[in-house]
Amino acid sequence: MKSQSSNLQSLRDASQSPISNLQPPISIIIPAYNVEGSIGATLNGLSEWQGRAEIIVVDDGSTDCTGDIAKQVGVRVIRHRHNKGQGAALKTGIRAAAGNIIVMMDADGEHSATQIAALLDAFDDNDMVVGARGKGSNAPLLRRPGKWVLAQVANYLAQTTIPDLNSGFRAVRKEVALRFLHILPNGFSFSTTLTLALFKAGYNTAYVPITTKPRVGKSTVNPIKDGFAAIMLIIRIIALFDPIRVFVPTSFALFLVGLVYWIASGIFRFNAHIEPAFHIPTGALMMIVSAVIVFMFGILADQVAAIRREKYE
Repeated sequence: MKSQSSNLQSLRDASQSPISNLQPPISIIIPAYNVEGSIGATLNGLSEWQGRAEIIVVDDGSTDCTGDIAKQVGVRVIRHRHNKGQGAALKTGIRAAAGNIIVMMDADGEHSATQIAALLDAFDDNDMVVGARGKGSNAPLLRRPGKWVLAQVANYLAQTTIPDLNSGFRAVRKEVALRFLHILPNGFSFSTTLTLALFKAGYNTAYVPITTKPRVGKSTVNPIKDGFAAIMLIIRIIALFDPIRVFVPTSFALFLVGLVYWIASGIFRFNAHIEPAFHIPTGALMMIVSAVIVFMFGILADQVAAIRREKYE
């Protein structure tokens, strides 16, 4: 107990020190919701960054003592009156941050503060550095199928292989994050959307290997609810970032099926001596018309998506 008190006191003392003249200054943002069992240990792990970086805990409407524990440590605490979602908490932290580089990490004990330096060391000319989870990292079985499907869709849209699509442990330039804040969701898909946004906009993104630990507390994953949310996320990502890469192949497939149907029908009618031999069947006509409609919708969706991605802040 005495040791814990001394640790908290040292953190309080360090938190009163001004941010050092690091170039550029760093802000560490930790979204937190009902994590009273892990927030203390998470902040204790950040003791070496106290006084060297700004540490912000965004208490996302917790009903336990999460915010109070963080306040006792002495770090900056921003509170939401009600739970808005992990993405909303990160947005709040990004807007409030004083640093030019934003480091994001979870409050549930999965991420280790000792690996922050690896993110910063890899910055150079990059705009974002992501911690890619490797062997030995904790990965709940229920989430793996959905993550695999989402990763395949993301790789197709980005036209490259993304090592870790939704890692929550990352560092990004504040000015870059602000550019996309208006399209980033308030939920857990914040990291996924940010990753694709930077890839599609041509920003430099680097990956460094990290190892995560089992989270403190029980998982809140609901197979049905979160499975549906994953499907909706896939549809949203397609519509937002590259709809034409989905609409055009779909249009081509519909047109091809309609054309084959028409030709096959014509051959059958010709062999059966049915007049007129090459009369277009209703089914084939519907397929070809649908192909044209889908293609035009793809062009329209691509223009709307481009407008949505434009910077307005």
